[in-house]
Amino acid sequence: MRTKGNRKHKINIVTLGCSKNLVDSETLLTQLKGNQLEATHEAQDDEANVIVVNTCGFIENAKQESIDTILRYADAKEDGLIDKLYVTGCLSHRYKDELAPEIPSVDAWFGTNELPRLLKTLRADYKQELVGERLLTTPAHFAYLKIAEGCDRPCSFCAIPLMRGGHVSQPMELLTQQARNLARQGTKELILIAQDLTYYGLDIYKKRNLSELVARLADVEGIDWIRLQYAYPSGFPLDILDVMRDHPHICKYLDMPLQHGSTDVLRRMRRGITREKTEALIHTIRDRVPGIALRTTLIAGYPGETEAEFEEMYQFVERSRFDRLGIFTYSHEENTHAFQQPDDVPAEVKQERADAVMELQESISWELNQEKIGRTYKVLFDRKEGGYFIGRTEFDSPEVDNEVLVDAAKHYVRIGDFAQVKIDSAAEFDLYGSVIV
Repeated sequence: MRTKGNRKHKINIVTLGCSKNLVDSETLLTQLKGNQLEATHEAQDDEANVIVVNTCGFIENAKQESIDTILRYADAKEDGLIDKLYVTGCLSHRYKDELAPEIPSVDAWFGTNELPRLLKTLRADYKQELVGERLLTTPAHFAYLKIAEGCDRPCSFCAIPLMRGGHVSQPMELLTQQARNLARQGTKELILIAQDLTYYGLDIYKKRNLSELVARLADVEGIDWIRLQYAYPSGFPLDILDVMRDHPHICKYLDMPLQHGSTDVLRRMRRGITREKTEALIHTIRDRVPGIALRTTLIAGYPGETEAEFEEMYQFVERSRFDRLGIFTYSHEENTHAFQQPDDVPAEVKQERADAVMELQESISWELNQEKIGRTYKVLFDRKEGGYFIGRTEFDSPEVDNEVLVDAAKHYVRIGDFAQVKIDSAAEFDLYGSVIV
């Protein structure tokens, strides 16, 4: 083992949580390398002597994963394997005062908006000229583009505003410059992310301006796909639908977390919408953008959720036939509005309800996938694994949605390229196909 005396100064960034955190880590990595510091992201070797853990504090499971990761590196520091341990991100922002005395091996804690202070601690300067530049940790052909930070919504269960603050849109000029820079690096797909895409522009342009931003980004040369994630249903800007329908570079895909299917629960969640208005919005979206794939997420076991209210959600999923769906069990988060209510749905009941919805969604997904057999789709290939080239259609986002598998013994495609694929068979969530030459 090397000693501190001969150990080279090298920084390794470890990212937990969502794609918004990943963008933050990429920004940090870009600044560090711009300062000629040796830095890596989630390096598998053990050569780094400085670790930066970018944490998630969204729900209980994510918080525990973050704490376990910090403790693992704290042990490594005590064993002399690393020299410095720094913690940033959402968990650090929200709980640093409580965690610092409990984990003294951490050298410093940083909030979500303290990048300049973190850089200074890492012996780097914040370089304004690097704003808009990104070193990617994803495969080069796709990148996340964070168009806004924070959230102004009053959802009762959500702690994001406590960690990320209020909504702040990024200027269109900066975002289009980022898109051009990424396209020059070989990025073909931009995945637009924010806590709430649909609020974009209200703070700096005094109007919802998502449609203009998306249209500008879709015109950037080299960008073939623009994908929208995290749209809020209340106050949804319907003009974005015409842009999605008419522009060939915008994926017919929308991720819109709806959280529940009971009006009474939605009211207690402070979502600002009813089930009836939600269903009307779904109908409008599908009518105005034919063939669009809708993804949503739901919460099972919100405080006071009765069996009848859960049944309403179950039937809502049954009727809506979402293309993609995920469901979380409710997490009782301190300082949220819902924390004032008793967390009265037992954990096993929450899980049973979530499992029931996912079993239903599995059958819906299987039926929808069977309809794709015999059709040909444009597929972007992400990786080769287990004898298959694995890619996605425009209806699927990386890491969370369905995939298309092509037998590598029969076909060859280059990772990061598009190909036309005819679907030969389908399982519950994945498609199997052949490349059309």
